[in-house]
Amino acid sequence: MATATVIFAGIAIVLAILLIVSSHYLSTTENEVIDKVESLLPRIQCAQCGYPGCRPYAAAIVTDKENINLCPPGGNETVRRLAKLLGSDFSPVAKNSTTANLNEIAFISEELCIGCNLCLRACPVDAIVGIHQSMHTVISDHCTGCRLCIPPCPVDCISLVPRNA
Repeated sequence: MATATVIFAGIAIVLAILLIVSSHYLSTTENEVIDKVESLLPRIQCAQCGYPGCRPYAAAIVTDKENINLCPPGGNETVRRLAKLLGSDFSPVAKNSTTANLNEIAFISEELCIGCNLCLRACPVDAIVGIHQSMHTVISDHCTGCRLCIPPCPVDCISLVPRNA
């Protein structure tokens, strides 16, 4: 009886090891591919690709076969990396007139800000802080220069400045 138990336990252990090894080496889940694609994107959540952030765009590339050249902030180098990863053809990045720039950050003019919270709600990375009817400010380390805070501002108090200024 003890011999049979040891044999069955040994078989179970060997099968478990084989399953772990085969799952590690043989299959790549869709989520792992999405993770790899997202890691190649700049992850500034600027929505210039037409998706609300980099993760949804990565998911669309993998699941819906979306074009890989829709990320202006990533530039042609990102498109090349995506093409290599996915085994697809390179095509230059689709340019946008309001391309985000990681070298710029938003700046809110204290004199003009009315504290309407519209910029705060538009910021995809929570880089703007403030309370209603008080001056808002930008956390420069978090700002990605995506420009999404500029259009909703009713008093035009937001401008982009060089990151190192």
